[in-house]
This record gives sequence, structure tokens and C-alpha cells, in this order.
Amino acid sequence: MLDVLVVSPHPDDAELGAGGAILKLKSEGWRVGVLDLTSGEPTPFGAPEVRARETQSATRVLGLDWRENLGLPNRRLEHTLDARAQVASVFRRTRPRWVFAPYWVDAHPDHVAATELVEAARFWAKLTKTDLPGTPHYPERIFYYYAFHLHQIPQPAFILDISEHWEQKLAAIRCYRSQFVEGRPSQPPTILDRLREIASVWGFAIGTKYGEGFACREPIGLTTLVALV
Repeated sequence: MLDVLVVSPHPDDAELGAGGAILKLKSEGWRVGVLDLTSGEPTPFGAPEVRARETQSATRVLGLDWRENLGLPNRRLEHTLDARAQVASVFRRTRPRWVFAPYWVDAHPDHVAATELVEAARFWAKLTKTDLPGTPHYPERIFYYYAFHLHQIPQPAFILDISEHWEQKLAAIRCYRSQFVEGRPSQPPTILDRLREIASVWGFAIGTKYGEGFACREPIGLTTLVALV
């Protein structure tokens, strides 16, 4: 069973949007997994076997407790009833307390479909009198990470300090050479430079070196103010 499950439309989205949170939670003893919905291929410089090797490398860097790929169609991901049942079945099997999903506004249709799937599967996973395997389970919270294809700076619900984990997050992202190195401009600012700048802006907003922003549709309850930055 997992404490946290990060749902990623493509291998590398979890690392991009929530890699720091994954590492921070792991350092605090939480059990964290990633569910990749598609292979992420085809891409200009990737291939299924290449992407699989890159994902394995990134998984080792993150120290994940669990990772699987549903094998849904890349570029054609849809919120179908069958896909919803598959995601709900994973929720019932892994039983996460929290789920992380892509931010619900995005230019990439796969990301939007992934979020719709997660939200509907969360509801389905709690159903009784169903042919879904396993026993009912309802994740307490869905948090939304930013790995989107829009040139905008959103206003997050909260920003997590990932200063101690930034370099390891970057190492996990660098595992995906076919996506972030091969065929990319080598002159600065590179895409990796941009990612650092974004993390720096998040950090600036809360007075730390690096941060990750997250959204939430529901109110976030606190039992103490002690942990606030």
C-alpha cells in the first residue's frame, strides 16, 4: 500500500511537476508510487525501449516504492469508461492516502484527459457492488502539479520548499535524455535552465532557494501552523 500516488500522463511528467515533493516525502518515510498512463511515445528522439530505460533510471533516482504503466495510447489519451476502471482499480490496489494529478488547465489534451480520469476514478474506486477488483478505497486528497504546456505563471494553493532536493530532482529529469537533451538547443537558456528558473521563482515566492507549486480544488485543512515557511 502507498501513502502517495502520483499519476503521470507520460513518463517524465511526475518528475517535472512533483519530483521534489516525491523526494521530500520519501525522505520523511512516506511510501510513494507513480502511475504512468502512457509510454509517452512516439517522440522525435525517443522510442518505447529508450523511454522504458530512461524511466527505470529516473525511478532509481527518486527511490520510488512502486511504479507501473497502464499502456494507454499516447497522444490519444481519453477519459473512457474502460480507462477510468483501470485507474480506479489501481487506486483500490495501491490504496493511496493522497493522489497527485496534472493541473486541470493545459494545452496538452493528454494532460487534461489524465486529470479527468483521476478525478472520476477517485469516485469510482469507493464504489461497492461493482465488478472492479479489490475493496473500496477513497483517496483523501487530490493535489495538482504543474507540468503544463502553457506559458503562464499560475497562482498555486501552496508552494513546497524543495531546496534540499532540487539537484536530485534535476538528476531524475536528466535521465530522460531523449526528451531534454537529444535534439534540444545546447546554448543557454536550455530547457533544464528554464526548469531551474521556474523552481527558483517558486522558491523566491516563499523565501527559499527552490520550490514546487501545487493547486487544490478543495480546502486544505491544517492542524498546526508550525510547519508553515
